[in-house]
Amino acid sequence: MVKDGDYLRLKLDNLQIEKAGQKYIVPLSDIATITLEGKILTLTTRLLSKLAQYNIAVIVCDNKYVPCGIYMGFGQYHRTAKRNLEQVAWSSELRKEVWTKIIQQKLINQKAVLNAYKVDTGRVDKMQELIENIQFADITNREGHAAKVYFNSLYGKDFTRERECLENGAMNYGYTIIRAYMARLVTSLGLIPTLGVFHRNEFNSFNLVDDLMEPFRPLMDWYILDKILPSYPKYLSWEIRCELINFLNQPYIHKGRKTTIDLVMLEYINSFIKMMQGKKKELLVITLEEMRGVQ
Repeated sequence: MVKDGDYLRLKLDNLQIEKAGQKYIVPLSDIATITLEGKILTLTTRLLSKLAQYNIAVIVCDNKYVPCGIYMGFGQYHRTAKRNLEQVAWSSELRKEVWTKIIQQKLINQKAVLNAYKVDTGRVDKMQELIENIQFADITNREGHAAKVYFNSLYGKDFTRERECLENGAMNYGYTIIRAYMARLVTSLGLIPTLGVFHRNEFNSFNLVDDLMEPFRPLMDWYILDKILPSYPKYLSWEIRCELINFLNQPYIHKGRKTTIDLVMLEYINSFIKMMQGKKKELLVITLEEMRGVQ
């Protein structure tokens, strides 16, 4: 994360940050995202060009430290046209099948959060009922019903996602970090981010990203419940924002081996591409248990 007064420039294939008279060097190959916040900071066009070549996403925050913009490279995948044609050609039936799997994963992970947080068993049973009643393409919107049960179970019956509070601030910031990194992966693999599985908003440049990130939202929710809320003051401090960015580096057990959330996201998107191409019938399953198993 880069703050007010910092100067960013390219030094060979490294990011050089000048801060309070000190210089810091970070290899571009070690960077996935850069978050910019504050009113005044400087970065060079040569650096922006190289960041695009390295497919490094740059996240810009507003005056309330909320991420509001993303800068990414364009056309970095070597067979973009082929991938685009595959994405445009896939059938409505397959899109609906993928969306069903995405929603199932999301609700199963939400239930796992409730279990881990030890909420009332009646609430957990209600989530299980909603999971069992998911129909093809979630035409009855079990996702929407589950959201009310889920958030009210965690934060009380009067809680709404519109309220200004640390819980919502942390979730909004955390979701944007997931979204930005997912957008980086989607574009780097030649997918069209505007062409979603379910979302069709003509004003949204990241419909596909918003679809694919759904199973990861409950993992961020648990991270906030477990790491943020018990340990920090009740405002979205610098330390909290850094901790939320660090979500991508959290350990995750996948197929018996220890990895990290960011690498699992890459494998998840690749499994989506294989489903789209008809080479695979299942989307990679993302579970809270595989994240909690190494904490």
